[in-house]
Amino acid sequence: FCHEKNNQNNNRTINKIIMKKPIKLISLFTIILILISIIGAGELHAQVKKGMYDKMKGGGIPDTQLSQKDNNYLDRQAAVFLDSVQSIISKFPPQIKEARERGMAKLLMDAVFHEHFAAFRKPAQQFFHFQANNVITELENTKVTKGAKIWKIYNMGFIVKTKTVTMAFDLVTGETSGSDDFKLNQKEIERLVAQCDVLFISHWHPDHADPRIAQEFLDLGRAVIAPDQVWKGKPIHSEILHMERIAHKTQKLQLQDHVLEVVVNPGHQMKSHINNVVLVTTPEGITIAHTGDQINEGDFMIDFEWIDEVYKHNKVDIMMPNAWTMDIFRQVKGFRPKLVMPGHELELGHTV
Repeated sequence: FCHEKNNQNNNRTINKIIMKKPIKLISLFTIILILISIIGAGELHAQVKKGMYDKMKGGGIPDTQLSQKDNNYLDRQAAVFLDSVQSIISKFPPQIKEARERGMAKLLMDAVFHEHFAAFRKPAQQFFHFQANNVITELENTKVTKGAKIWKIYNMGFIVKTKTVTMAFDLVTGETSGSDDFKLNQKEIERLVAQCDVLFISHWHPDHADPRIAQEFLDLGRAVIAPDQVWKGKPIHSEILHMERIAHKTQKLQLQDHVLEVVVNPGHQMKSHINNVVLVTTPEGITIAHTGDQINEGDFMIDFEWIDEVYKHNKVDIMMPNAWTMDIFRQVKGFRPKLVMPGHELELGHTV
């Protein structure tokens, strides 16, 4: 159009037209978007009015913002995913060079457990109890003659078994998930604790410190070690052993049949939460480090003074850090373990 007009006046007219048209087009596009938004909002309002998104008007279970049909679909999907997970992880056990199939199984677990209502869905509950009972059965029937065998339970919960001793770290029921049907039941608690000699609790947060678990240990006459902040002011507090929190200092811990060497490094989760970072050496000479929720941030970085020096004082065989901590590479460099097994994944009381 421009090339067909050679007249100077026409060119000026054309320039005006070219400048005005985009403005008109943009205005028209904006009006269309506004109309779509109004129509969409009206439809959404109608859906809310009908009860589809309204928690008080007949939503489905467990997610009341979805219809029951949609909830049932998510349940079926979770069941298929978790059945596949069980099949894969039984065929491909943990190893240093992880099989690709096992990695894919963990992604399938994420797909189920990252959903907000996962703990309230029967397939997730059944999967958790099935796996927990597998662990219990293995503990009851496994005899370790050399080295250590490790079970990862839930969140930062680990059980380490050697020839002479079985130690539990941050063992919990899963109560923080909010679902009574998800968490370990009393029989499972009793069977699990019966296989352990000692419980180490890193700090007071309920996804690390569970009074039902701790009380079961105490009722069996077994030691529970925790920071002074854990359940302070409650009767159970006086039954718990509060070891000295001094970096690199080795202390003796007498159990029923054996003596452990324990270092309780004075860790923190931010400034306000005391967090025990324990190094436990078994009678066989195997040293296990469990870091709980150890993290320093911002201008509070004092714990790196001792973290950077751990390897100079102790030979660490197995380190169990939380996966999300700040500068995990620096922590590992300070401990220099032979094996790192991160934890604190898929805790269902946390948002993702």
